Amino acid sequence: MKIELAENYGFCFGVKRAIKIAEENQNAATYGPLIHNSKEIARLDKDFKVGLVDDFTTFKSGEKAIVRTHGIVKEELSALHEAGVEVVDATCPYVTKPQEICQEMSEAGYDVLIFGDEKHPEIKGVKSYATNGATVVTSVEDLKELKLKERIALVAQTTRKVEEYMALAQYLIPRHKEVRVFNTICNATFENQEAVDKVSKKADVMIVIGGKNSSNTKELFSIAQDNCSDSYHIEDETELEASWFEGKSFCGISAGASTPDWIIQNVINSIQKSVQ
Repeated sequence: MKIELAENYGFCFGVKRAIKIAEENQNAATYGPLIHNSKEIARLDKDFKVGLVDDFTTFKSGEKAIVRTHGIVKEELSALHEAGVEVVDATCPYVTKPQEICQEMSEAGYDVLIFGDEKHPEIKGVKSYATNGATVVTSVEDLKELKLKERIALVAQTTRKVEEYMALAQYLIPRHKEVRVFNTICNATFENQEAVDKVSKKADVMIVIGGKNSSNTKELFSIAQDNCSDSYHIEDETELEASWFEGKSFCGISAGASTPDWIIQNVINSIQKSVQ
């Protein structure tokens, strides 16, 4: 059986940067999971003594708090500074950008719309920067239920599908006098999605590796499923089943932006052993 990795996969710029920041700040703690990969978080704890704190109010003056790649709510960031906590910001620059846009557009009087998952930490943070509030939407159907101003600013979660984002823009533009659409989907997302689309069209079994709560991995898996019905989303090699590869000739592999190379290699090694 042939095994082929997608042309682009795994750690993105923002995640590599955040991991480096965490490794350089031993004996600190991240506020919320630094990235959506429990195995990598466990490695940081074991090898670099970087812990995990879910409640920002437990940080004390003088302690070091690492802000997760997804960013945090603006008011929580202010509270950490006011409490005398040393804040080390590992927010991905691709996430910082929509935060800035939301604040600027909201203060300029635009209705701010955010395409994404309202429960996702990235969107919670981005939304908090809209001084006069913002509305989170997931589809054109959501837009149909809103009463909006004539001036609209549209931003997207960094890991969403561009086709779905464009559908929202195409609905809004003919219905409002001014629609400002900001491309806040990151380059790595584009590249990884295009690569998984390409390899999954050739594969008769697809493995997508990444955290089960990873938004960008879920998008990769969705694309893989569209092209290859035998697609599986796993976190590591322990979830593999030999039966998935029976009678298969081409296995495609992709991985989310929070998936380290060592996990990807473990998966490849396990698949190779299972098909010998």
